[in-house]
Amino acid sequence: MTDDAVVLRKFSTEVEARLAASVLEANGIPAEVRADTAGGTLPSIAVIFPVRLVVRATDADLAREILDTTADPPEDVGEPVD
Repeated sequence: MTDDAVVLRKFSTEVEARLAASVLEANGIPAEVRADTAGGTLPSIAVIFPVRLVVRATDADLAREILDTTADPPEDVGEPVD
C-alpha cells in the first residue's frame, strides 16, 4: 500500500477484516488487512490491538459506501419449499 493509505475500519477479528477486504477487492478497490496478532498465533490480541482494514485515501469514500450498503434479501427467501 502506498503512503496515502488510511485505516478505513477496525475489527476485532481478522476474519471480519478479510471479508470486508474481499468485498472491496471484488469491487475494484485494493485493500490490505493489518493485524498485530503474532502471525495469527494470538488472535485474542486483536481485542487490544484491533485488526485494521487499509485502503488508499482516494478510495476511502467509495469503500465506506460499499461496506455500508445493505442488500435486500431475494424475494423467495423464507418461502416454504414444496
